[in-house]
Amino acid sequence: MEAADIRFMQMAMQQAREAETLGEIPIGAVIVCQSLVIAKAHNQTEMLHDVTAHAEMLALTAAANFLGSKYLKDCDLYVTVEPCPMCAGALYWAQLRKVVYAAPDHKRGFSVLNKALMHPKTQVIGGVMEQEAKMLMTDFFRKKRKN
Repeated sequence: MEAADIRFMQMAMQQAREAETLGEIPIGAVIVCQSLVIAKAHNQTEMLHDVTAHAEMLALTAAANFLGSKYLKDCDLYVTVEPCPMCAGALYWAQLRKVVYAAPDHKRGFSVLNKALMHPKTQVIGGVMEQEAKMLMTDFFRKKRKN
């Protein structure tokens, strides 16, 4: 695990905390290209009434707009929870260089269905700041169940 991976995951965690304050599931994403953050996003499914408004999807759109290209071959995604199959499909088509996630999603993560949902050239790394991400998710759903 590189120091840069931790630094960028901390930024993704900040995005997740912002999502939580808005009542969204606390998942955040950051896309980096050549050490420059080019996109930040968090879940907005409730606010936009859109089941596709996951942090990863919003970050992909922002990064593609920033670069003027649908392909993100020189980019890395940092996301606080393992991408779902929908997001993994979009990440496949974007052809990212690397996907780094904090916590696995044993119920809805892409690896539950098929690890090949990611592009074969994309390096996938899990577990960066895993405990912090798990705690954020656990606390969010615990509070949600109380209400």
